[in-house]
Amino acid sequence: MKVLKFGGTSVGSAERLQNLVKIINDGQKKIIVLSAISGTTNKLSEISNLVKKNDITQAMSKAIELESLYLDISKKLLKTDEFINKAVNFIKNIFTEINNHIQLNFSNEIKNVILSKGELLSTNLFHFLLQEHKIENIIIPALSFMKTCKNYEPDLEYIKENLNNEIKNLKNSNLYITQGFICLNDEGAISNLGRGGSDYSASLIAEALQTDEVEIWTDIDGFHNNDPRFVDDTFVIKKLSFEEAAELAYFGAKILHPASIRPCQRSNINVRLKNTLNPSAYGTIISKEYVNTGIKAVAAKDNITIIKIKSTHMLMAHGFLMKIFAVFAHFKTSIDMIATSEVSVSVTIDNFTYLNEIVHELKSFSSVKINNNQSIICVVGDFRSDQKGVVNKIFTTLQEIPIRMISYGGNKFNISLCVDSIYKTSTLQYLNNLVIDEFNRTNNLITCNNEK
Repeated sequence: MKVLKFGGTSVGSAERLQNLVKIINDGQKKIIVLSAISGTTNKLSEISNLVKKNDITQAMSKAIELESLYLDISKKLLKTDEFINKAVNFIKNIFTEINNHIQLNFSNEIKNVILSKGELLSTNLFHFLLQEHKIENIIIPALSFMKTCKNYEPDLEYIKENLNNEIKNLKNSNLYITQGFICLNDEGAISNLGRGGSDYSASLIAEALQTDEVEIWTDIDGFHNNDPRFVDDTFVIKKLSFEEAAELAYFGAKILHPASIRPCQRSNINVRLKNTLNPSAYGTIISKEYVNTGIKAVAAKDNITIIKIKSTHMLMAHGFLMKIFAVFAHFKTSIDMIATSEVSVSVTIDNFTYLNEIVHELKSFSSVKINNNQSIICVVGDFRSDQKGVVNKIFTTLQEIPIRMISYGGNKFNISLCVDSIYKTSTLQYLNNLVIDEFNRTNNLITCNNEK
């Protein structure tokens, strides 16, 4: 059995949902994990924010607009009155539930219930489409097996036990459909795995069932060696190790949710990235195999703030670092990069929720300086022994770029650089030229679109 996850753009219209039928209907047993139709989660989030502001009239208006959009999609998607009526009735029931929740006093539970409706809509519309094509399929509600613990991490034993029981108790089928993103929390209330969480859902399902492979379908051919939105002449990489893919995903490669690597890595389940708009493309395989090619790929993470923390003593007092980390831990704020000297520490963060509180606490025992509008550039490759002098080439290539921070040595697959965001595009382009030069000498990783 395989797990296939289709993202929001892959199910972004009636036409794209219809195209999925050709991709999945090959007679092989599989579980299909669907995201909400592109843009839906943003609109549901907007509705919930209006409820939070007690702007009920505007929230109801936005819900009516979204319902109208889905009614239009259903009539384009389906051809027969029987299934159009099924879809219309389902959509109306969903939006009746949304409207009922709009009129309740706002809470995070209300917000999560509203957000959950996107995946319920996409999976049921696809279910009706397959039925209309006389393709047998069964929906397994994600809320029957996907759950998190008190620390918001997936409850792996619960997921494994309940998903396997669901499949065991259902009629045998080649196609099972379920929702990505949504789950229950430790108290049994509707919650979710966060933005991009459908990737995570798919990998957790694969781990629970010990499948052979997870396919993540998006609108791009695979992991590019650089960000094609900012850089010319990028190409798709055939193979990445789990560690390399995790670094690229965490530091800005939007094609894959960073957390989705961990379950597959734990159970040694390959991840294949595929393109619904170009199904014949080879894509990218992520596995435990490591291909040694020096520098391999580059990603960028924006909206970074550098916090420079200087000890008020001549030299760092005993426990200075511990006190710094305790502040960030208290406010549940992760640090991406860190650099230290005798009297100061610089860290980067991308979550500013408690920035003012963090600075206030830090100032009780140090001086603090903030630099906003930074970008982290992550360079992934083989830096274990650096026999090829790749690190030297990187810094020679970037000699015109003012680099604010460097992290090297903490991970054998990654060098991270922090630069002012105005230098981001030029930094990516310089590094892309270096990657192409390296690959021209040692390359067997460029994907051809017609390669099977």
